[in-house]
Amino acid sequence: MTDIESQKPVPENDPSHAETAPMYDPPPYMPPPYPTGPDVYPQPIPVAVSFIPPNLPPEEIDMSKTEEPNPDPAAVFPAEESQVFVSSFEDRTVRKAFIRKVFSVVTIQLLVTFTVVCVFTFSNTVKAAVQRNIWMYLSSYIIFVVVGTCLSVFSKFSRTHPWNLLGLSVVTLSLSYMVGTVASYHNTTAVIIALGSTLVISFSIIIFSAQTRLDFTVCNGILLILSIDLLMFGFFSIFFYSNVLQILYGCLGALLYALFLAVDCQLVMGRQKYSLDPEEYVYGALIIYLDIIMIFLYILMILSGSSKN
Repeated sequence: MTDIESQKPVPENDPSHAETAPMYDPPPYMPPPYPTGPDVYPQPIPVAVSFIPPNLPPEEIDMSKTEEPNPDPAAVFPAEESQVFVSSFEDRTVRKAFIRKVFSVVTIQLLVTFTVVCVFTFSNTVKAAVQRNIWMYLSSYIIFVVVGTCLSVFSKFSRTHPWNLLGLSVVTLSLSYMVGTVASYHNTTAVIIALGSTLVISFSIIIFSAQTRLDFTVCNGILLILSIDLLMFGFFSIFFYSNVLQILYGCLGALLYALFLAVDCQLVMGRQKYSLDPEEYVYGALIIYLDIIMIFLYILMILSGSSKN
């Protein structure tokens, strides 16, 4: 009896039912306590950029300043090919053509001059005619000085074709007449020896200047000093003339112009520090031609001073 009473259900409104009531299973699905959608991050708020005016003086505040356009990147940073600047004289083809042209012109000039010298030396009739007409010598000297100075000083004249070749032809003919007149006063044997010596010396110096690594183009100051000394030596030799002084003066002059020939050949070839412009082929031919002619005249002076006649 007691056991049956103890097994009676407890009413639901019994306050002790909450403590003794059985636990039920949870529902099959429970909503999560956090959102199940994709993560959403806060977007950054853009910061307003404003122009801060510079701290200018009061007199420059009202001045408007235009903004320069952005330069072309190709102009600021040129391509690698455009940064390589090659001089026209560095081109082997241009250099060889320039040297060939200069020495071709010099060869023609020397042929003309030495032909005139031979005619004035071997022909007694021509020799007597040029010695009687000394005014022709003075006229050729004036023409040579005027036209030669124009070719040396005015680069526009020496570069303008065909006036540069015309001026060079006038210089060659006038100087050939002068040299032929001077050679007519000397012995025929001395003239032949001077011609041969000049050709050998000039050819040797040209070959040496083309092969050596010595830079003669930086010796212009030394050559200027030696030229002034030779000029003063020749001036004082007028008052104290003797065969010994004439031979010494001729040796110094031939040596000086041999150095000039070495310098001028390197200027034409362009292998050293200084070089001529490829357009100055007339000027290059003129200076080499003058060097060779002066070597011939000084060798002729040495031979005439050493001869008994």
